[in-house]
Amino acid sequence: MKAKISELAQKYYQSIIEYRRYIHKNPEISFQEFDTVNYIKSIFDEKGIEVIPVKGQTSFFAVIKGSNPGKTIGIRAELDGLPVNEETSLDFKSVKSGAMHACGHDIHMASLIGTGIIIDELKEYWSGRVVLIFESGEEQLPGGAKAILESEEFSLYRPDLMIGMHVLPELEAGKVGFCSGRYMASGDEVYITVKGKGGHAALPHTLVDPVVIASSIIINLQAFVSRNSPALVPTVLSFGKVIANGATNIIPNEVSIEGTFRTMDETWRSRAHTLIESYAKGIAQSMGGECIVEIRKGYPSVYNNPQLTEVFSKLSSDFLGHESVVVLEPRMTTDDFAYFSQQIPSVFFRIGVGFPNSEHYQLHSSQFIANEEAIKHSVPLLVMLLVNNLR
Repeated sequence: MKAKISELAQKYYQSIIEYRRYIHKNPEISFQEFDTVNYIKSIFDEKGIEVIPVKGQTSFFAVIKGSNPGKTIGIRAELDGLPVNEETSLDFKSVKSGAMHACGHDIHMASLIGTGIIIDELKEYWSGRVVLIFESGEEQLPGGAKAILESEEFSLYRPDLMIGMHVLPELEAGKVGFCSGRYMASGDEVYITVKGKGGHAALPHTLVDPVVIASSIIINLQAFVSRNSPALVPTVLSFGKVIANGATNIIPNEVSIEGTFRTMDETWRSRAHTLIESYAKGIAQSMGGECIVEIRKGYPSVYNNPQLTEVFSKLSSDFLGHESVVVLEPRMTTDDFAYFSQQIPSVFFRIGVGFPNSEHYQLHSSQFIANEEAIKHSVPLLVMLLVNNLR
């Protein structure tokens, strides 16, 4: 079977590269991926693979049935690019101003297309169903995963287990990485408006300075969160935007603060929201001002089923070689694959797209370049994982 999978992966490799390059050249931003959807559907239509639109959404499924009834496995890829102007020298760089596949979603889509084509050719060797899930709008809240989960179509094709993958430029192409249990953080947006009494900066004793109050909130919330979070639960509260629209000699009436709160425990996450709001308001009130706190809930945390992760890691090691499989550390970035992992036993792993002995640009960079050699490994690996779990 390994030889058969490798042979088919080699057979379709150049076509998959062409799919990837076309998608990379023609990115579309979140919830606007209409041409991308039509392009991928046309490939599946040509191959005779069933396509299931998700009503009211850009997202869609490609469904492949094995030789006999059995369990269902879902694999997710994202459709959207980022609102970034590409600054690479690739021959197939984005032709669309303000849009770029700077997060590797083009690699994900091409890998899933190739996986679908090959697993369809091998359907006499496995039972059950494979559902390829092409998700709209992962990069923008509220994301597409939650809407997919709530759709009628998903209930009809609900997987028994879910697979997600994502490129990682820090990892060399040809390698994959797994992390058991808690892997990626939840991500919430924190908006605080501090209100005081502005006026002449030379007369601070006659004012209620919202700049000073905002500064106190930022500094004290850092310590407050760190002293209240469970010791073994990673937690981050960071503020990246502060607007105090005064002048050198003018204190404004209000200051706005924007930041992110991230953690890996849903119980603590909920409690922290309450604490952040009450503590910020308490600081403002104690200094003579007031504040309004809004916390917009983002994606939950990604949880990798430990048993499945162990199985997938071992299968990958047997297929790619022990030296090609690494253990990853948890990270505080987010992905809305988390919605699937909170409801369905899941494995979300990383595929290396780094170049050997070379510096790399991070995901979301206008200069990010993925090593296409990764597709030589991602496609046969996905096929192998499917066949081994559906035989």
